Amino acid sequence: MSDESKPGTPPDRWADLPPMDRGPSPAAPTPTPARATLAAAAERFRTATPSAAAWPAATDGSAATERRPPTSRTVAPSPLDPGGTWYPHRVHRVLREEFPLTYDPLLRAWVLSRYADVATALTDARFTHGHRPGDPPCARSHVDVDEAELRSVAARTAHVLARRIADRPHADLVADFCHWLPAGTVAAAVGVPYRDMMRLVRGRAAAALAGQCTGQIAVREKALASFLANVLADPDHARELHAAPSGQLARAWTESLRRDPPVQIAVRRTAAEVRVSGGTIPAGEPVALLIGAACRDPERFREPDRYDPLRDDPSQLTYGSGACPAVLLAGLEAEYAVRALLDAMPRLRLADGFRPEPTGLITRAPKSLLVRPGG
Repeated sequence: MSDESKPGTPPDRWADLPPMDRGPSPAAPTPTPARATLAAAAERFRTATPSAAAWPAATDGSAATERRPPTSRTVAPSPLDPGGTWYPHRVHRVLREEFPLTYDPLLRAWVLSRYADVATALTDARFTHGHRPGDPPCARSHVDVDEAELRSVAARTAHVLARRIADRPHADLVADFCHWLPAGTVAAAVGVPYRDMMRLVRGRAAAALAGQCTGQIAVREKALASFLANVLADPDHARELHAAPSGQLARAWTESLRRDPPVQIAVRRTAAEVRVSGGTIPAGEPVALLIGAACRDPERFREPDRYDPLRDDPSQLTYGSGACPAVLLAGLEAEYAVRALLDAMPRLRLADGFRPEPTGLITRAPKSLLVRPGG
């Protein structure tokens, strides 16, 4: 029986799926160097370098300052320091513990790194010029969607992609699966033939579904790659999640967004003076929110560096809490990615000697995820 004639498989247009060994579509955008991108983002929101009077006092009696350990360091490190692309967590830790509020001359922005401050800045009206999928503007920008239909589309898309790599001796799940699933799900949902997916989905077709959140396809790719890396790193996690109910998979997905957020830094501007850990940010100033640092704050999470799919205090800052097709699709794609891959490849495991290495400064995820489909 052919794939096209089996129940639950996608329509005939999926027969036009291009060979994956050709690599990513040439239509995919070329990444901008992280340092230049972030500097440009900060520059757009900057009016002027703060004067010395605008800097927070070294000690202000706040609880945040009181937990600062004794240190001889007098200059805060920067997220743009060498090595930050490969391992930012050391810099994040120093900033959280010793410099909860600092002005970074490389970013030309104030920097926040503690969970409480970053979470506030992402939702408080005193911070402007920002949008996440799931934030309130989503309710005014997208059309109503049928969750049952999106669930069906995500399941069929993941099924087809998994079947295409099941018989290979080895595969790269980033290039062969994660790169295609988010765009393919949108393509199927809006009726775009798969052969036209990369040309149209990132434009008008996606806009019909997700409004302001059309650019989130690339973010969903990265989030999915990190999720699969976390799941496959422990064979016990993979086996348990394969047959887990949707609620448990959703918790595991949220935990991956928490530990390895695809967006590491967001830029906002203060609309009014705001008091935060370590001092006060004046009105009208650009602020860099270190989401990656906030999501590993030990004041908020137990053992924050550990991926725990059963964590009972999950939280993430990549997405807001409101309704948004981009947020819904991301969760469905994560769920059906695990189910489809392990249905098609029950012995799926990481390649011998391979360890996923996340990289990136503004957005972050493994560039490859080498696996052995047959175990």
